[in-house]
Amino acid sequence: MERLQNSHCPSFRTLRPFAMRLGRFFLYHSSYSMGMTDYSHGHLRSVLSTTKVIALVGVSSNPVRPSYFVARYLGLKGYTVLPVNPVCAGQTLFGRTVVASLSELQEPVDMVDIFRRSDAVPPIVNEALEVLPHLRTIWMQIGVKHAEAARKAEARGITVIQNRCPKIEYQRLFGELRMGGFNTGVISSRL
Repeated sequence: MERLQNSHCPSFRTLRPFAMRLGRFFLYHSSYSMGMTDYSHGHLRSVLSTTKVIALVGVSSNPVRPSYFVARYLGLKGYTVLPVNPVCAGQTLFGRTVVASLSELQEPVDMVDIFRRSDAVPPIVNEALEVLPHLRTIWMQIGVKHAEAARKAEARGITVIQNRCPKIEYQRLFGELRMGGFNTGVISSRL
Protein backbone atom coordinates (compact mmCIF):
# COMPACT_ATOMS: atom_id res chain seq x y z
CA MET A 1 0.00 0.00 0.00
CA GLU A 2 2.78 2.44 0.88
CA ARG A 3 4.53 1.81 -2.44
CA LEU A 4 1.27 2.56 -4.30
CA GLN A 5 0.80 5.87 -2.44
CA ASN A 6 4.35 6.98 -3.15
CA SER A 7 4.11 6.20 -6.83
CA HIS A 8 0.83 8.07 -7.30
CA CYS A 9 1.21 10.97 -4.88
CA PRO A 10 4.16 13.18 -5.77
CA SER A 11 5.58 15.24 -2.95
CA PHE A 12 5.53 19.01 -2.79
CA ARG A 13 9.28 18.93 -3.44
CA THR A 14 8.60 17.16 -6.73
CA LEU A 15 5.78 19.49 -7.80
CA ARG A 16 7.31 22.83 -6.77
CA PRO A 17 9.68 23.19 -9.78
CA PHE A 18 6.79 22.40 -12.11
CA ALA A 19 4.56 24.98 -10.35
CA MET A 20 7.30 27.59 -10.60
CA ARG A 21 7.80 26.96 -14.32
CA LEU A 22 4.05 27.06 -14.88
CA GLY A 23 3.82 30.32 -12.96
CA ARG A 24 6.58 31.92 -15.01
CA PHE A 25 4.94 30.76 -18.21
CA PHE A 26 1.52 32.04 -17.14
CA LEU A 27 2.69 35.42 -15.90
CA TYR A 28 5.25 36.27 -18.55
CA HIS A 29 4.13 34.54 -21.70
CA SER A 30 0.40 34.05 -21.88
CA SER A 31 -0.60 37.26 -20.06
CA TYR A 32 1.66 39.64 -21.90
CA SER A 33 1.44 37.93 -25.27
CA MET A 34 -2.34 38.40 -25.08
CA GLY A 35 -1.69 42.16 -25.21
CA MET A 36 -1.94 43.05 -21.55
CA THR A 37 -1.32 46.72 -20.98
CA ASP A 38 1.86 47.43 -19.07
CA TYR A 39 1.55 49.21 -15.71
CA SER A 40 4.28 49.56 -13.10
CA HIS A 41 4.09 47.53 -9.90
CA GLY A 42 4.13 50.76 -7.89
CA HIS A 43 1.23 52.27 -9.84
CA LEU A 44 -1.00 49.21 -9.45
CA ARG A 45 -0.06 48.80 -5.78
CA SER A 46 -0.87 52.47 -5.13
CA VAL A 47 -4.30 52.14 -6.75
CA LEU A 48 -5.12 48.97 -4.82
CA SER A 49 -3.82 50.42 -1.53
CA THR A 50 -5.78 53.67 -1.69
CA THR A 51 -9.06 52.20 -2.96
CA LYS A 52 -11.68 51.40 -0.34
CA VAL A 53 -15.03 51.25 -2.21
CA ILE A 54 -15.44 49.43 -5.54
CA ALA A 55 -18.55 49.49 -7.72
CA LEU A 56 -18.38 46.24 -9.71
CA VAL A 57 -20.38 46.67 -12.92
CA GLY A 58 -21.49 43.39 -14.47
CA VAL A 59 -21.31 41.29 -11.31
CA SER A 60 -23.05 37.94 -11.56
CA SER A 61 -25.12 36.13 -8.95
CA ASN A 62 -23.80 32.83 -10.33
CA PRO A 63 -20.96 31.67 -8.01
CA VAL A 64 -19.00 30.04 -10.85
CA ARG A 65 -18.74 33.24 -12.88
CA PRO A 66 -15.45 35.19 -12.63
CA SER A 67 -17.25 38.42 -11.72
CA TYR A 68 -18.81 36.70 -8.70
CA PHE A 69 -15.60 35.31 -7.25
CA VAL A 70 -13.64 38.51 -8.01
CA ALA A 71 -16.26 40.51 -6.10
CA ARG A 72 -16.26 38.00 -3.26
CA TYR A 73 -12.46 37.95 -3.06
CA LEU A 74 -12.19 41.75 -3.01
CA GLY A 75 -14.80 41.87 -0.24
CA LEU A 76 -12.82 39.33 1.79
CA LYS A 77 -9.73 41.54 1.39
CA GLY A 78 -11.49 44.45 3.07
CA TYR A 79 -12.85 46.39 0.12
CA THR A 80 -16.47 47.51 0.16
CA VAL A 81 -17.90 45.99 -3.04
CA LEU A 82 -21.08 47.52 -4.45
CA PRO A 83 -22.70 45.14 -6.99
CA VAL A 84 -24.13 46.71 -10.16
CA ASN A 85 -26.09 44.68 -12.73
CA PRO A 86 -29.58 45.41 -14.13
CA VAL A 87 -30.25 41.67 -14.57
CA CYS A 88 -29.71 40.96 -10.85
CA ALA A 89 -31.09 44.26 -9.50
CA GLY A 90 -32.83 43.82 -6.16
CA GLN A 91 -30.99 40.60 -5.25
CA THR A 92 -28.59 40.53 -2.33
CA LEU A 93 -24.94 39.68 -2.97
CA PHE A 94 -22.22 39.82 -0.32
CA GLY A 95 -24.62 41.55 2.08
CA ARG A 96 -25.41 44.34 -0.39
CA THR A 97 -28.42 44.94 -2.64
CA VAL A 98 -27.55 44.79 -6.34
CA VAL A 99 -28.45 48.02 -8.14
CA ALA A 100 -29.24 48.41 -11.84
CA SER A 101 -26.91 51.34 -12.54
CA LEU A 102 -24.17 53.48 -11.03
CA SER A 103 -26.63 56.36 -10.57
CA GLU A 104 -28.47 54.30 -7.92
CA LEU A 105 -25.44 54.05 -5.62
CA GLN A 106 -25.81 55.98 -2.38
CA GLU A 107 -22.20 56.10 -1.15
CA PRO A 108 -18.95 57.55 -2.51
CA VAL A 109 -17.10 55.22 -4.88
CA ASP A 110 -13.31 55.14 -5.35
CA MET A 111 -13.17 52.63 -8.24
CA VAL A 112 -15.48 51.31 -10.93
CA ASP A 113 -14.48 47.79 -12.01
CA ILE A 114 -16.01 46.95 -15.39
CA PHE A 115 -16.91 43.31 -16.11
CA ARG A 116 -18.58 43.98 -19.47
CA ARG A 117 -17.60 43.73 -23.14
CA SER A 118 -15.43 46.51 -24.54
CA ASP A 119 -18.28 47.95 -26.62
CA ALA A 120 -20.32 48.48 -23.41
CA VAL A 121 -17.58 50.58 -21.77
CA PRO A 122 -18.37 54.12 -23.09
CA PRO A 123 -21.86 54.45 -21.52
CA ILE A 124 -20.54 53.05 -18.23
CA VAL A 125 -17.64 55.51 -18.20
CA ASN A 126 -19.95 58.39 -19.13
CA GLU A 127 -22.35 57.53 -16.31
CA ALA A 128 -19.49 57.11 -13.83
CA LEU A 129 -18.03 60.51 -14.72
CA GLU A 130 -21.45 62.11 -14.41
CA VAL A 131 -22.73 60.61 -11.13
CA LEU A 132 -19.64 59.64 -9.09
CA PRO A 133 -17.89 62.83 -7.92
CA HIS A 134 -15.34 60.99 -5.72
CA LEU A 135 -14.30 58.52 -8.42
CA ARG A 136 -10.52 58.04 -8.71
CA THR A 137 -10.13 54.89 -10.85
CA ILE A 138 -11.83 53.11 -13.71
CA TRP A 139 -10.60 49.52 -13.98
CA MET A 140 -11.43 47.35 -16.98
CA GLN A 141 -11.13 43.58 -16.59
CA ILE A 142 -8.94 41.25 -18.65
CA GLY A 143 -9.97 41.47 -22.29
CA VAL A 144 -11.76 44.80 -21.81
CA LYS A 145 -10.27 47.90 -23.45
CA HIS A 146 -11.65 51.11 -24.90
CA ALA A 147 -9.11 53.78 -25.85
CA GLU A 148 -11.60 56.61 -26.42
CA ALA A 149 -13.41 56.07 -23.10
CA ALA A 150 -10.03 55.81 -21.35
CA ARG A 151 -8.87 59.13 -22.84
CA LYS A 152 -12.11 60.81 -21.78
CA ALA A 153 -11.74 59.60 -18.18
CA GLU A 154 -8.03 60.45 -18.03
CA ALA A 155 -8.81 63.97 -19.29
CA ARG A 156 -10.99 64.35 -16.18
CA GLY A 157 -8.11 63.25 -13.92
CA ILE A 158 -9.30 59.66 -13.44
CA THR A 159 -6.76 56.82 -13.37
CA VAL A 160 -7.63 54.19 -15.97
CA ILE A 161 -6.39 50.60 -15.94
CA GLN A 162 -7.34 48.36 -18.85
CA ASN A 163 -7.12 44.64 -19.52
CA ARG A 164 -6.19 43.69 -15.95
CA CYS A 165 -7.94 42.04 -13.01
CA PRO A 166 -7.70 43.65 -9.55
CA LYS A 167 -7.94 40.21 -7.90
CA ILE A 168 -4.99 38.85 -9.84
CA GLU A 169 -2.98 42.04 -9.36
CA TYR A 170 -3.71 42.04 -5.62
CA GLN A 171 -2.56 38.44 -5.32
CA ARG A 172 0.54 39.13 -7.40
CA LEU A 173 1.59 42.37 -5.72
CA PHE A 174 0.76 41.51 -2.11
CA GLY A 175 2.45 38.10 -2.02
CA GLU A 176 -0.37 35.59 -2.32
CA LEU A 177 0.83 34.01 -5.57
CA ARG A 178 4.42 33.68 -4.29
CA MET A 179 3.20 31.38 -1.52
CA GLY A 180 2.01 28.98 -4.21
CA GLY A 181 5.43 28.93 -5.84
CA PHE A 182 4.64 31.32 -8.71
CA ASN A 183 7.27 33.78 -9.89
CA THR A 184 5.36 37.07 -9.76
CA GLY A 185 8.13 39.30 -10.98
CA VAL A 186 8.00 41.19 -7.68
CA ILE A 187 11.14 41.17 -5.53
CA SER A 188 10.40 40.97 -1.81
CA SER A 189 11.96 39.66 1.37
CA ARG A 190 8.65 37.93 2.15
CA LEU A 191 7.92 34.45 0.82
